[in-house]
Amino acid sequence: MRYVIIGCGNVGMELARRWSAAGHHVTGTTTSPSRVDELKQICAEVAVLRGSDKEAVAAATKDADAVVLTVSPRLNRSFDAESRIAEYADTLTATAATAASVHPRVIFVSSVSSYGAGTGLVIDESTPTTDDADASPRNFIAGEDAVLATPRGAAIRIPDVHGHPRDIDYPARVRMAHELLGGSVPFDGDALLYRIDYRDAAAAIDFVVSNDLVGVYNAVPDAEVPPTNREFFAEICAAEGLPELTYRAEIRTPLVPISSAKLRSEGFTFSH
Repeated sequence: MRYVIIGCGNVGMELARRWSAAGHHVTGTTTSPSRVDELKQICAEVAVLRGSDKEAVAAATKDADAVVLTVSPRLNRSFDAESRIAEYADTLTATAATAASVHPRVIFVSSVSSYGAGTGLVIDESTPTTDDADASPRNFIAGEDAVLATPRGAAIRIPDVHGHPRDIDYPARVRMAHELLGGSVPFDGDALLYRIDYRDAAAAIDFVVSNDLVGVYNAVPDAEVPPTNREFFAEICAAEGLPELTYRAEIRTPLVPISSAKLRSEGFTFSH
């Protein structure tokens, strides 16, 4: 099979490793020429492009069996509501709309922020998406809509990704929040801190593609309900000797449990 991965961060690179090891032909993309050599170690082909460049995306995906979008907004352009507007629109909405316009089989890796704070006792794929005005959910939802408008489109909603050796660990994230943001973060302190290991995220994408699944799927480890952001980060702040964080609640994520029963019913299991 021939696959294209647009946005080879930690999850995209792990997915490329899985597929290349399985004998598939993988084209990885990056916006940074400096990363070409890194991607060439794993991918059969590498393309330097922006996801919003229709001509470049069409050329890269011409003979592909499926196109996966694992694009992520840049952290340094996502600290406040105003800066997120352009960054999320260009990274998420434009990439999804472009890919969906040139290829019939696109899988968009979305976010549980699409649910906002959530409704009901448990969130599943039938739960309405949020009407929050922040650029994060607005553009994840717009990206989903673009892909799901095609007959073979799929969207996978995941929580915070962690576990990769290159990840900024949580104590470092807290220190960064204090040093760069004065201890103020855009998240909701009362939201549940769901997390997914980067290997499980890649495995979930592989599963959706390999089983030709379409529509929306939650890929959220749901064996137990996690602590809230406030509870989790308060422990880290205490251990680091730092004041507790201030939560601006600009980006709302679920306050109630999330279910991944739909994906698990197809046979997927979380391993990490």
